[in-house]
Amino acid sequence: MSSHPDLRVDGERLWARLAALGEIGAVHGANGERGNARLALSDADRDGRDLVVGWMRDLGLAIEIDAVGNVVGTRPGSDPAAAPVMVGSHIDTVRTGGWFDGNLGVLGGLEVVETLAQHDIVTRHPISVAFFTNEEGARFQPDMLGSLVYVGGMGLEDALDVRAADDGARLGDELARIGYAGSTPCPTAVAPHAYVELHIEQGPVLEDEGITIGAVTGVQGISWTELTISGQSAHAGTTPMRLRRDPGYVAAAINTGVRAIATQMGGTQVATVGRCEFHPNLVNVVPATVTMTVDLRNTDEMLLQQAESVFGALCEQLAAEEGVTIERRTLARFEPVEFDASMVDLVEATARRLGHSTMRMPSGAGHDAQMLARVCPTSMVFVPSVNGLSHNIAEYTSPADITAGADVLLQVVLAAANG
Repeated sequence: MSSHPDLRVDGERLWARLAALGEIGAVHGANGERGNARLALSDADRDGRDLVVGWMRDLGLAIEIDAVGNVVGTRPGSDPAAAPVMVGSHIDTVRTGGWFDGNLGVLGGLEVVETLAQHDIVTRHPISVAFFTNEEGARFQPDMLGSLVYVGGMGLEDALDVRAADDGARLGDELARIGYAGSTPCPTAVAPHAYVELHIEQGPVLEDEGITIGAVTGVQGISWTELTISGQSAHAGTTPMRLRRDPGYVAAAINTGVRAIATQMGGTQVATVGRCEFHPNLVNVVPATVTMTVDLRNTDEMLLQQAESVFGALCEQLAAEEGVTIERRTLARFEPVEFDASMVDLVEATARRLGHSTMRMPSGAGHDAQMLARVCPTSMVFVPSVNGLSHNIAEYTSPADITAGADVLLQVVLAAANG
């Protein structure tokens, strides 16, 4: 149990920071929704980074920026030899993101630090608040790139040479352009004592069950594939169906096919076609090429491999039947991750002690936490997403649930940092 069991965060202060960060790269919906577009290493991402780093400095944190642009602000502990307890997430967003995805974990960490400072509480372990580069993978692939490099799962030079999906910009050049090519070496030389990430669920389960806190047991495995389907461009009116080599048809068949794979496998298997681009993209022309993505996820590695195998066979069958070629390129591939059992227990017990309903659950989305789990005991705290929406400007979590999650984060950090 925490040595300060009655300590609580200032929910209004946390909400104010979320709102202030939400004004950077703001996008607005027709019905008054307020979201964010801060793609990794864009000008808006730079401005968001500057704001958060300013808050870190205001709190007296020692700030380090590493060579892939990860930012870590640290509050010292009483034991100079102790490794830090780290909290954090990301502040980059997808093009139509919300206020809370990633941002809550970072700003919740700052709220923990400010609450401790306000009450003159010193922990034995230092406390670090981190935000990692390019978690979303919306501009550079793979997703969770910064935290992957941080733990040594991807080489620094390989990461710096990644090209942006939108304009071909080199990641290392963009880091330098926005002023966040840091000098701290990575991967990290000192693994955290523990890592805790507060996050919105990004799905409907907690709200549907009427539960306030999710104690996250692990993260689904993720398989991202880009397909380039090449056929023969032709006139839509004069080319008989039997003589077509139509990549558009094949793309549609793959879309329905991967949905069928997920439906037939059941369980936690999911499948998504999130991007599909036709060329020349004209109403009266059979396309020459289609580029599309397929996202497969499962909590079980063997079942994920099974889905990948069936998907691969589907591509080969359709290519042969339609007379097209299909090139496959892996964008990201991560095995399922199980979080440290004692850390999951701590999140669950803390939430219950604070009077919140709780349930254990896996995460369907990828998170920086799954990378940190490679090097230290890790856990996550989920709070509900209204209507299950995320990666959407209508993303919303109530102030009461935001505060509840931050209170759990505070008490988990206190227990871990004094342990």
